[in-house]
Amino acid sequence: MRMSTWIRQHLAALRALLVLTAITGIVYPVAVFVVAQIPGLHVRADGSLITVDGKVVGSSLIGQSFTDKDGNALVQYFQSRPSAAGDGYDPMSSGASNLGPESIVDTLDADPAKVRRSLLTTVCARSKAIGGREGVDGSRSFCTKDGVGAALSVIGPRDADGEVSHPVQVVSVNQACPATPFLSTYQGVRVQCAKPGEDYSIGRIIPIRGDASTDTPVPTDAVTGSGSGLDPHISPAYAAIQVARIAKARNISEDQVHALIDAHTDGRTLGFLGEPRVNVVELNLDLDRRYPFRG
Repeated sequence: MRMSTWIRQHLAALRALLVLTAITGIVYPVAVFVVAQIPGLHVRADGSLITVDGKVVGSSLIGQSFTDKDGNALVQYFQSRPSAAGDGYDPMSSGASNLGPESIVDTLDADPAKVRRSLLTTVCARSKAIGGREGVDGSRSFCTKDGVGAALSVIGPRDADGEVSHPVQVVSVNQACPATPFLSTYQGVRVQCAKPGEDYSIGRIIPIRGDASTDTPVPTDAVTGSGSGLDPHISPAYAAIQVARIAKARNISEDQVHALIDAHTDGRTLGFLGEPRVNVVELNLDLDRRYPFRG
């Protein structure tokens, strides 16, 4: 009797396994595939691929880097936002840098391969480079004029609140010697440059705002990557500061470039979610189609 019950239970389990396998492994995938072939959904289901002259050149859902082999921006193209996915926009290595707002101190070393830039310095360097490329002011709060994070290690005895009451040494932790520190003195103590390989974590790390305007023309998306590292969009503000360069490189008017930006700008999803955005991949392809680069 017990053996009979055992057999019935296992047969029931086997039937359930076969039925669920058929439903979830065959019926459901086939149903999804059939629905995906409906006109209007087919392109999206296949990855929103973009073709030019019958050749797949990308996807409207995945960004691309428009740089040369050395990583320098190609002047004739709108530039995408930074990407931490592999070497940049690698769909097999989707991800972010994982650096947070407290990442303000660089790891300096005599060996350039061992240098690790903080998020603050990374943002400062990118903003300075973009400002120079686009002819706008790339300075930012908490950044030095040479494009690194403006942070000090203030070393000395501390009070009950953890504040350094009487500094005995102050180091600009992101400016490697022999650089000239962005401040000459702090609370009456001469500011020193940082010696590569030295650990200044014993001091209180203090970011210094500086006198740069908080209303910088270089927007946030220009200097930070997306969470996936694959976002093909930039803000209209980032597109706008690139217009003059694009117009000059392609020998067209700025109004023509603005018109293309408007054509490839999507509004907020459902009218209230997210922010307006410009698809860089589609915009650059349209640029090549309408106004080929003659350089």
